[in-house]
Amino acid sequence: SGPQATDATDKLAAVTEPVYNAAYLHNPPPEYPLSAKRRGVQGQVMLNVAVTREGSARSVAIAHSSGSSQLDEAARDAVMSWRFVPAKRGNEAVEAKVMVPVLFKLN
Repeated sequence: SGPQATDATDKLAAVTEPVYNAAYLHNPPPEYPLSAKRRGVQGQVMLNVAVTREGSARSVAIAHSSGSSQLDEAARDAVMSWRFVPAKRGNEAVEAKVMVPVLFKLN
């Protein structure tokens, strides 16, 4: 009964979110920018990552800034090279977006 039936079926099919924090993915944390560290700059960046069905980041956009462009860019650059477990609809890997929080905190 046309495209509406397909849309409804797609929405009913379970879709898992991409996974970025499984230990076996070995995703290194971003390097803390030295000048930000010296100035005591801390913050959390929220990144909106489009993950391909192969498990790489197609795009990484800053959804919520840390307030420091240095921290934002360090987070974005690091996550661009991360590996992901792709989202799945049933047994099929699909492209999907996931929010990735990156915290910069000095001890």
